[in-house]
Amino acid sequence: MPETPAPPAPTGTAATARGALHDVDAYARELMDYVSASPSSYHAAAEAARRLAAAGFTALDETEPWGPDTPRRGYAVRDGAIAAWVLPEAPGRDSAFRIVGSHTDSPALMLKPAAQMGRDGFALIGAEVYGGPLLNSFLDREFGLAGRLVTRDGAVHLVRTGPIARVAQVAPHLDRGVNDSLHLDRQAHLAPIWALGAADDVEAHLCEIAGIERGDLAGHDVLTYPTEVPARFGRRAEFIASSRLDDLSSVIASLVALESLCSGEGGRTAGGTAPGDVVVLIANDHEEVGSGTRSGAAGPFLEQVLRRLARALGITGEAHEAMLARSTCLSADAAHSVHPNYDRLHDPVVRPVLGGGPVLKINAQQRYATDAIGQALWERACAAAGVPHQAFVSNNAVPCGTTIGPITAQRLGITTADVGQPILSMHSQREMCAVVDGPWLAQALAVYWAGA
Repeated sequence: MPETPAPPAPTGTAATARGALHDVDAYARELMDYVSASPSSYHAAAEAARRLAAAGFTALDETEPWGPDTPRRGYAVRDGAIAAWVLPEAPGRDSAFRIVGSHTDSPALMLKPAAQMGRDGFALIGAEVYGGPLLNSFLDREFGLAGRLVTRDGAVHLVRTGPIARVAQVAPHLDRGVNDSLHLDRQAHLAPIWALGAADDVEAHLCEIAGIERGDLAGHDVLTYPTEVPARFGRRAEFIASSRLDDLSSVIASLVALESLCSGEGGRTAGGTAPGDVVVLIANDHEEVGSGTRSGAAGPFLEQVLRRLARALGITGEAHEAMLARSTCLSADAAHSVHPNYDRLHDPVVRPVLGGGPVLKINAQQRYATDAIGQALWERACAAAGVPHQAFVSNNAVPCGTTIGPITAQRLGITTADVGQPILSMHSQREMCAVVDGPWLAQALAVYWAGA
């Protein structure tokens, strides 16, 4: 079958990112371009690396030693995760890490091994639910496939298709109760249709796109993604509808903030960053499935990068432990806006809204890591940036989700606050946010990195 071309690669550069920090329309384009370039966590990490390289950052290989010549501005990619940093010109006795964390993955359907199935004249794709999606949002939507193929020699090949598959809803004529009580069986009802005829080899099709031999394929990490492009809408075009706002909205905010800082636009000090402190961006993978992987927040990626950076600055042993104790982290992940059609599910007093500014997330059960110290940290950043901000706390009768924040705080023992851009339809294949909240989040992250 003819292949539908994927969207063109975005043209965003460090120059456009600098303008986007304070330009709402430019920022909206940056967000939509980044989502379009990032149909999987592996693509999100690769696109972040491309942007950082364009901004003058140097790639480092984790498998090679890092020494005193570690670049002042650098990054490392591990699978679908990326870490980037700016080292100080002269670390001091009170140097600390200033970390902004986010994640690159989103709920999806993930291809099973030997994913081809045939049933009643249709070729279907065997897929497993990844994360905790709104299952109904998979229905009647055209999906592409994206992720990585790994050949027997260990080489990694990123792959993406255009619209190729669809999970079709049952008609109400065949199920008269479908509008009263929709129940989707994950195994029976969520297999995407992708061809007519006998079972077709979807893995062979992906190999063809990637330019590799089917017999050379050893394994794959491939997921569905909605091919409908992000779009602005609303009376004044004040909203954005898009897939993967959770959590690419935070990844792009941290990238725009970092690129702008390094240009000198976003910071208050020479070079844009806090004197003596190490600025760190971390975008982990696998948050939606618990973070317990080598590239997830519960894995060692961030800890290892911090240790290597400290060693490059000559900070080891007790000095490194003291540096960690002085360090802080803003865990940036999409936050809940109050829903006007389900207002009783929210706290009766604390009710963040789209367009009201980035959100500080608080939970008594520590599903979010924010405490009073972290709250003060966030207040200082928002005040220095001059941006409005809100708070979120759960209704006591509604279970609370979680983020990489508590995991990062537990693993590293550093003060962490959970923040994020408010959205609606979280974990849908088509989420929505307000245009103005993104730049405000990026501005707060930039002044935090600058020393606020």
